[in-house]
Amino acid sequence: MRPRHYGILASFVILVLVPFVLCVFYLFVIADDQYASRVGFAVRSEEINSAQDLLGGISSSLSGTSSSDADILYEFIQSQNLVERVNADLDLVTMYTVPSFDPVFAYHPTGQIEDLAEYWKRMVQVSYDSNTGLIALRVNAFRAEDARAIAERIVAESTRLINDLSAIARQDATRYARAELELSLERLKGARETLTQFRSRTQLVDPSADIQGQMGLLNSLEAQLAEANIELNLLLETSREGDPRVSQARRRIAVITNLIEEERTKFGFGGTTRADGTDYSTLVGEFERLMVDLEYAEKSYLAAQTALDTALAEAQRQSRYLATYTNPTMAQSSRYPKRFLLSVIAGAVLLLSWALLVLVYYSLRDRR
Repeated sequence: MRPRHYGILASFVILVLVPFVLCVFYLFVIADDQYASRVGFAVRSEEINSAQDLLGGISSSLSGTSSSDADILYEFIQSQNLVERVNADLDLVTMYTVPSFDPVFAYHPTGQIEDLAEYWKRMVQVSYDSNTGLIALRVNAFRAEDARAIAERIVAESTRLINDLSAIARQDATRYARAELELSLERLKGARETLTQFRSRTQLVDPSADIQGQMGLLNSLEAQLAEANIELNLLLETSREGDPRVSQARRRIAVITNLIEEERTKFGFGGTTRADGTDYSTLVGEFERLMVDLEYAEKSYLAAQTALDTALAEAQRQSRYLATYTNPTMAQSSRYPKRFLLSVIAGAVLLLSWALLVLVYYSLRDRR
């Protein structure tokens, strides 16, 4: 063997054997056992069909996972917000610093929530299948009861988040319908108040009914006028000159004619006889306009009420909930860290790194 061979052997011992032995010693002697609690859940949305759908032969169905809610939940589990909530209830710092001496796997408190959130991602492994919407968690801790307690707390906070999302969705679904209903109600109140003011001002409940009465009176006067004209003609044929009955009949005809003219003026065919300066044609036009406004306001209010009832029914029919298909488990044995696997990986990395350095050395040596 030449001197360079001894150097390569020494480098193998220093760069491969010694670090590998130290790594194995740490993993099997110093590193504390970790226990894993597993839990799995999904966000489900249950939609119950209405009675009309059931009569039509469409049965109730359980829809698939809401992908958007599952994505939100996936990000929430890894968020600092969740870490703060769980830490406030369980004191994660104490749980993660249980090993008396573990420089690699144990948590080293810094007092910063950001550091705890980073360590959380090492201890809580989340897997999410976007196709099925299933979320699976593996929660590690240095005690089995701690791992299960953290997993249960994650499920509780996730359920709370989904409930909040459902409440927000229901509020959004009914907020615009309520606003439209309030607007329609105000419009209806305004239309009724305007109609009431019109009736108080004109002393007429319904101008159409009043016109019917006036028309009846006008028809009666016209009938009396025709009868008076007939009587006058008969008197002119049979009476002598200067008969007082003729003058009396003419005065009667004149009175009836004046009454007819006065009644006709009330319908807008001349001047007006109302004290407020309006005739029946103007009153009827204003009344019909107010009735059209009132009818439109009533239909708008009924439509808004129907829309609100529909929105409330839809909000009740669509509800999200967290379906747990695997409850938090209690570990009976330590499975982490995977000492043998980590030892093999460390040995392979060290050996490959040393071999690469040796190849580089011989490559540089051959160039000289």
